[in-house]
Amino acid sequence: MSQDGRQEGGSGAAAARVWRCGACGYIHRGDAPPEECPVCGAPKAEFEPYVEAAAAAPVVAVSHWRCLNCTCMHAGDRPPDACPVCGAPADRYEPLAASETQAAGGATVRRVVVLGGGIAGISAVESLRQSAPEAEIALLTREEGLPYYRLNLTRYLAGEIGAEELPIHPRSWYDDQRVEWIAGVEAAELMPGDSVVVLADGRRVSFDRLILTAGAHPFVPPFPGTQLEGVTVLRTQADAEHILQAVRSGASCVVVGGGILGLEAAGGIARRGGKVTLLESHEWLMPRQLNRRAGGLLADWLAKIGIGLRTQAVTEGLLGHKRVTGVRLKDGSSIPADLVILAAGVRPNSHLACRAGLAVGQGVIVDDHLWTSHPGILAAGDIAEHRGLLYGNWSAAQYQGSIAGMNAAGAKVEFGGIPRSNMLKVLGVDLVSIGKFEPEDGSYQVVEEAEDGRYMRFVFRDSRLVGAILMGDASIATALKKAVESKRDCSALLRGQPTAASVFRGMAQG
Repeated sequence: MSQDGRQEGGSGAAAARVWRCGACGYIHRGDAPPEECPVCGAPKAEFEPYVEAAAAAPVVAVSHWRCLNCTCMHAGDRPPDACPVCGAPADRYEPLAASETQAAGGATVRRVVVLGGGIAGISAVESLRQSAPEAEIALLTREEGLPYYRLNLTRYLAGEIGAEELPIHPRSWYDDQRVEWIAGVEAAELMPGDSVVVLADGRRVSFDRLILTAGAHPFVPPFPGTQLEGVTVLRTQADAEHILQAVRSGASCVVVGGGILGLEAAGGIARRGGKVTLLESHEWLMPRQLNRRAGGLLADWLAKIGIGLRTQAVTEGLLGHKRVTGVRLKDGSSIPADLVILAAGVRPNSHLACRAGLAVGQGVIVDDHLWTSHPGILAAGDIAEHRGLLYGNWSAAQYQGSIAGMNAAGAKVEFGGIPRSNMLKVLGVDLVSIGKFEPEDGSYQVVEEAEDGRYMRFVFRDSRLVGAILMGDASIATALKKAVESKRDCSALLRGQPTAASVFRGMAQG
């Protein structure tokens, strides 16, 4: 295969080129990229040549609106008044052109079951209904309430939105879309050979295609005391309600884990006026996303907004008899607590797939079309392992869900992966981390500075941006992701003695 993505040999006629959307990972085949991505609406300029060509796939388009701030997609003939995820107004949405969905070989899919009501599951239902108007769709959810934006739980905790703003769609939407919604019951067994999902109450739900979007569950560390009253996680709306009740009662809170969820949970409690201490086992916050300097600046910010912080704080166990009274650290010290929130990461809900004989690694293993090892089952979102990666973020789950829905309807849409990046919300500070933020050897060039309340760090190798950290101004986050993914030549920005401010302006200008 040549470097531009063309296949060589065969009849002598070159195959169509392969292009990948840098925003959502959608794969397009043709002599030129499409005018806009049919999955996320990114413009033609976001596409780049892709070197791993496979069998040609038809182009499938979806009619949606895309939030320019956070990439949230909205189905309908007009944008929402405000983005349900980031709050951006309607004029921050761009329209996505609609075209007829192309099914593979005219395949007819009669009944599709979607297992899981997170953003991956709802995105799958949305794209499936548009791609297969006549198909029967069943949605199975463990929680009884309407499927909601799990990403917004910390905004709800902080008081930025009300409970009525959490649902993705109103109850009427499921009726209008002819979706059989089976709520409040867990799946107990998958029977791929019989094309059946067995529910915990004994019911059997049949399918022609099954999309696994069962998400993940919080990891509970194996130290003593995690079963005490007053110890919780933050994964569901019920968890958030429990935390809010404790904060209103004046509870002293400790959050174990200084990752994104832990930071946002602590920030939400502080916004509610609660007393909260955040524990991070590393020397600085978010060591997988931030360097020491950025982690220190973030720690300074936490102090300003009323969050206590202990770094190098390794939890050894929780104190108390029936109810938690504190956290014991490895250095012998302890911190009093009426409420302990465990924010130590998540693990995919892959146990049913494993028992059913599907290929499972870190998560349920999928190919580029998001098919599992069973020909009738797809997987998307936190449960899916694609090319050895578990993305574990909202954007990837939404994009994968949309693609899985299209493919369940008979299309052949490919997911080529998306850049790994992180963005914080709730804490009142813009913070973005993309790619490699620490040089591996002397071949890297680092440009950084802190000024006017902003911290900027750009890491280059061979004049190409390989990573960046922005704190205080995330306005060029999209441009940075594009530059990293496209391996843009930044020689012009690095001439002379470049400053971080000059690099920032150059990136902003494209």
